[in-house]
Amino acid sequence: MTLTMIYITTPSPQEALRIGRAVVADRLAACANVLPGITSVYRWQGEVQEDGETALILKTRSDLVERLTTRVKELHSYDCPCVVALSIAGGNPDFLQWIAEETR
Repeated sequence: MTLTMIYITTPSPQEALRIGRAVVADRLAACANVLPGITSVYRWQGEVQEDGETALILKTRSDLVERLTTRVKELHSYDCPCVVALSIAGGNPDFLQWIAEETR
């Protein structure tokens, strides 16, 4: 079984927590980490923007990425939210097994 980390940005810690709680409750992710206080610089609609955001990192199974992305898009306030999947190449086998067991 392959595992994936999902990187998401949100406009606030409250939104990140709301999304994180929902996807963990839905068993689409085993864990959610909320990292407030990041600054994002990006181009949107032809303009360079700079905003404070909160990062949300989720751990899940690779076969759940599509369903998880759909759910995040339903819950997210942005028109085009950042939802990026990063493969987990290795790590603590016990932790990786826990991710697999906590997701469906």
